[in-house]
Amino acid sequence: MTTSLYWHTEGQGSDLILIHGWGMNSAVWQQLLPRLTDRYRVHCVDLPGYGHSQPTDAFSLEEMAQCLLNNSPQHAIWVGWSLGGMIATQAALLAPERVQGLVTVASSPRFAAEHGWRGIKPQVLSAFSAQLEDDFSSTVERFMALQAMGSPTARQDIKWLKKAVLSHPSPQPEALKAGLDILAEADLRPQLHDISVPWLRMYGRLDGLVPVRVAQELDVLAPQSQRQVFANASHAPFISDPEHFSEELLSFCGQCLPSR
Repeated sequence: MTTSLYWHTEGQGSDLILIHGWGMNSAVWQQLLPRLTDRYRVHCVDLPGYGHSQPTDAFSLEEMAQCLLNNSPQHAIWVGWSLGGMIATQAALLAPERVQGLVTVASSPRFAAEHGWRGIKPQVLSAFSAQLEDDFSSTVERFMALQAMGSPTARQDIKWLKKAVLSHPSPQPEALKAGLDILAEADLRPQLHDISVPWLRMYGRLDGLVPVRVAQELDVLAPQSQRQVFANASHAPFISDPEHFSEELLSFCGQCLPSR
């Protein structure tokens, strides 16, 4: 995996890829790693233009998924949080032979709300896009507050997210803008029936960005998938409830891989 993408790799065993969400970087997974690395070789990536990864012109959803496929282990379980979940889903559609299992965390095949579909109001995404040009640091910070809103540990979650973001170089404004465009425009709902790999969808019951109703809708749109809802978590269940989260993740990963 030698390209302009930055990877942090720890552990031994079968490969597990962790993909962060919009405005974040690979450091968001740090407190989860000790729970995973005794069983898996875990690869945490900075998306193009985020953290230590170099910017790229490949900013569409399909291009970002292909970029990761080009620079990742040949066979792995893919775990994506929020925007990262959409990228992981696209990777599973592009190369199912490479994806041994798919885990989407607080993610949606269609982030923008429309015609009865619950999600982020388009005007909120438009406002974030406009604010990026004035002060992208404050814009990302406001988005972090939105992600933790509703969680019993919201203040602690925001503190952890800020620490993670600040531990790596700031994301490129172009990458942030492209990510917002994906959140506003991409819609994978028509393709969900094509996903052939084992798939676990994980949600926070208190999530205001990806409401639990989305989980219920996907029970119908993707009946081949499994669903797990964390009762006391918001948009970042792996931060607010890491013990329960890691237990569910490890259980699913064990189902995806042949016995060793």
